[in-house]
Amino acid sequence: MSLITRPAPASTALKPSPSAVRLGPASRVAIALATVIGLVSFLWPLVAAPESTAVAHAADAPLIFAVVIPVLLVVVLAQVSEGGMDAKAIAMLGVLSAVISALRPLGGGTAGLEPIWVVLILGARALGPGFGFALGAISLFASALLTGGVGPWLPFQMMAAAWVGLGAGLLPRGWTGRRELLLLSAYAAVACIAYGFVMNLWFWPFLGTLPDQLAYTAGAGLSDNLIAWLRFCLVTSLGYDIPRALLTVVLIWVAGRPVLLALRRMARRAAFHAPAEFVPANRDGS
Repeated sequence: MSLITRPAPASTALKPSPSAVRLGPASRVAIALATVIGLVSFLWPLVAAPESTAVAHAADAPLIFAVVIPVLLVVVLAQVSEGGMDAKAIAMLGVLSAVISALRPLGGGTAGLEPIWVVLILGARALGPGFGFALGAISLFASALLTGGVGPWLPFQMMAAAWVGLGAGLLPRGWTGRRELLLLSAYAAVACIAYGFVMNLWFWPFLGTLPDQLAYTAGAGLSDNLIAWLRFCLVTSLGYDIPRALLTVVLIWVAGRPVLLALRRMARRAAFHAPAEFVPANRDGS
């Protein structure tokens, strides 16, 4: 007897590839919980009351969330893998994470030019939101180990990248051809700029040398601090965020179609979640 899995039939060649990771009810709840806690970890300075204990221990907050977020991500990834990630999906996840890890040093610290986002967005688009969430978190962790970028900022990067991958996987599935590239380009432009803006939140409230127009003010109204945060992003990080977005959009238009075709072809050949069948072996043992 030999064990085989049957790939999708050739008639599905033009259809979207199957998701590499199934998201069952428990996995969806785990991702939703991670998202809520991630939002709290980024946004708490804007909503905490000035007399609260959180504000009194504000200097400890990045370190606390730097411990909480990785633990939470491990729980989410364990839940996802238990519910719908087979060995072939894990192998694909390892390959794309390795690609991102290899690409990240090429653009690290150079005007925001980071080619990793095109791999994350296209991989999530082709292989689904659960795969995109896992790829964002794992690839940023692996690339940080490779580039020596481990620090209290890393868990925040992992969470933000996981959101980028999740969002790319949740984009409407019916768009194809140039319309799909246009959709991915628009998403990439927004996601790359939003990533930079969101990442500013993990350290901006603790910078004590900023002008009043750009500084976080404990006890100020939510609108006042939001305006100050936007000013800070426009002045300090937009020069990095725009090149990141432009490079990703250009790469999507140049390489998006062949990369998507290759990933979808591999996904169909891998036949994720295909039922295993036992068939009789031939007399020659094959």
